[in-house]
Amino acid sequence: MSDFIVVANRLPVDLVVGEDGSQSWKRSPGGLVTALEPMLHGRDGAWVGWAGMSDVDVEPEVQDGLLLYPVPLSEHEVNEYYEGFSNATLWPLYHDVVAPPVFHRSWWHTYVQINQRFAEAAAKVAAPGATVWIQDYQLQLVPGQLRELRPDLRIGFFLHIPFPPTELFMQLPWRTQIVQGLLGADLVGFHTPGGVRNFRWLAAHLAGSRLSGSTTGTGGRPGEIAYDGRTVKVGAFPISIDSTALDKLAKTPAVRARAAQIRDDLGNPKRVVLGVDRLDYTKGINLRLHAFHELLMDGRIDASDTVMVQLATPSRERVEHYQQMRDDIELTVGRMNGEFARVGHPAVHYLHQSLPRDELAAFFVAADVMLVTPLRDGMNLVAKEYVACKFDLSGALVLSEFAGAAIELKDAYLVNPHDLDGVKNTLYEALTMLPEDGRRRMRAMRRQVLIHDVDRWARSFLHALGLPGQR
Repeated sequence: MSDFIVVANRLPVDLVVGEDGSQSWKRSPGGLVTALEPMLHGRDGAWVGWAGMSDVDVEPEVQDGLLLYPVPLSEHEVNEYYEGFSNATLWPLYHDVVAPPVFHRSWWHTYVQINQRFAEAAAKVAAPGATVWIQDYQLQLVPGQLRELRPDLRIGFFLHIPFPPTELFMQLPWRTQIVQGLLGADLVGFHTPGGVRNFRWLAAHLAGSRLSGSTTGTGGRPGEIAYDGRTVKVGAFPISIDSTALDKLAKTPAVRARAAQIRDDLGNPKRVVLGVDRLDYTKGINLRLHAFHELLMDGRIDASDTVMVQLATPSRERVEHYQQMRDDIELTVGRMNGEFARVGHPAVHYLHQSLPRDELAAFFVAADVMLVTPLRDGMNLVAKEYVACKFDLSGALVLSEFAGAAIELKDAYLVNPHDLDGVKNTLYEALTMLPEDGRRRMRAMRRQVLIHDVDRWARSFLHALGLPGQR
């Protein structure tokens, strides 16, 4: 029985099955795990989540004092609950309908069933009066379901993606059930004040709640919603990264040497432009490629001294929409290199692969300009990771206004990612900035990122939730 339980779609480890059928665990890196480990280990913690493989029975296991409690999913359930309702219905809807959401009743029914399974697993491992922190859009019904099973628990929920404008959310056929599910929590957290405002309006209009307190839930003073005889707090808690660890990693001789080697491998250009994204239609990868292409065509930059590197982490490889997007990006890169590359010196270097953390840090150190241009993003931690790695105050960040990070990183070069001319001209401005202006901007952003790290994020949420010992 655990006093502090994290409930997330995935466990902090991945199940590995050997050729002989043996099972083992491989730790999956992630800021959330790093932030919550001290609290989990100090409170007989448990983590409830899927092991990452379908149709496999896995027994609960204790690792380093942390109970891992797997929730089993069949192949059919993964297709309908995860690939279907979570990623083809909620994901595009919550990202401003960048792609059309699909509303299938069978997916919804499976989503309800799987959320109930997660709620029952959490109820089973929670000690009397325990604190349960539920994570993200795949599990929005769990707070209400868990409340029915265990009214003695302290329940928090945090949404890691944007919460959409009310008129978009109202398209969802099951809108009331989602809002009522979230209102089962004692504290509902979002990245931005806009998400708080949207949810409060929906809670009043769909669930009949009454509002009080702060309208935006910022500054450590969450607003309050009176619902079902309880008070539900709602607040903005912008997530961050383990910035101190990344700053230290970037300063290591190995990473600095690798950064120098990367620039050498690129032909020692005058300027390196970098994009790092999961391959997803919300990230605006094609748009930034077009902006770079037009600067080359206009003659404002030259491929002999300015190169672009785009790292695209594989994502949802089985989904046709993602396969088409990958083909389009690779076609665009091929066209650009056909026009502007020289033998042995591409204008754009495109890598469709995952990179280890130290290699990624080296790319951040090597880059003169970081392009982060999502059409919509809850936060975008890559922007913060780049800043954390620029210990010498070099570099410039070009950042979409529609990433949550833009609220905090006001000294970035902010752009509207739908405005191709605006992105192109701002990228050129970042490439030609005065060094002292660049250092001033980077110094201010680093101060923000290093102070407001992922540990501070977790502690501020848990303090608002009322977990003892949090400040």
